[in-house]
Amino acid sequence: MTMNSVIQTMIAKYNPQNDEERESAIKEIIQEIALAGLSRAGFFNKAAFCGGTCLRIFHGLNRFSEDLDFALLEKDPNFNLDNYFPSLKKEFASYGLDMSVELKKKDEHAEAQSAFLKGNTLMLMLSFFPKSEDAKRAVSNQKIKIKFEIDLDNPSGGVTEFKYKMLPAPYEVQIFDEPTLFASKIHAILCREYKHHVKGRDYYDYLFYIGKGSKFNIKYLENKLKNSGGKIGDSETLTLEKVKELLKEKFETTNYESAKEDVTNFVNDKDGLKLWKKELFISTIDSLKS
Repeated sequence: MTMNSVIQTMIAKYNPQNDEERESAIKEIIQEIALAGLSRAGFFNKAAFCGGTCLRIFHGLNRFSEDLDFALLEKDPNFNLDNYFPSLKKEFASYGLDMSVELKKKDEHAEAQSAFLKGNTLMLMLSFFPKSEDAKRAVSNQKIKIKFEIDLDNPSGGVTEFKYKMLPAPYEVQIFDEPTLFASKIHAILCREYKHHVKGRDYYDYLFYIGKGSKFNIKYLENKLKNSGGKIGDSETLTLEKVKELLKEKFETTNYESAKEDVTNFVNDKDGLKLWKKELFISTIDSLKS
């Protein structure tokens, strides 16, 4: 299979009807090419894939996710994300894609390292949709950007597993298992704070886990809450009842209109968002399992 035919095979599962849908398809494929490049560079010997994009690619989450999130499995003061940039650039170049990788300015005391993948929107549209007249009208100076970030202070207790993808070429990814991913999502709902909005994507993903009947990794959640501080004491053992209590308090005070506004551009089925209110989320608490 030629490099160009690989791209066309990957794009075939999409049927984009407008520029927004075309751009989302491009971003998702770029994410998977980036994972393949990181895999070849040995990145997943040190880190695990997590977050919404992991949930979409490996567990079928039906919403678009912008970022690539990872967690370092063991603390390493010498870890540098930019060591993997040459492999990423080489991977993209092998598919004829001109992507830059820029490291966000590092703070030596930061608990995470971040970088951005960037590519010219028009050139990417022409690479992915060469026969589309609409794609040719993309603004020439716009950039498609994908953020990726690695947590350098990931607590113990997470469980990982290896998963495999066949496109763009066979590769292996170490990811957190579903209970650990669910624990991370509960932690995000309880501890993620934004000044001006609620991250509704966290609430959307939470309902996805509830709908699947997923269990959560309570020990990992305990360790993450202790890392964050404020929710439980350092010597406290987290119980299922305590988790339910914390979530009930959160759900009673959430601004659901703000949450819906955050997630609406990332989902195709917007009708389900009409049900979002505290009664819906509180009703899910009794079904939590650890």
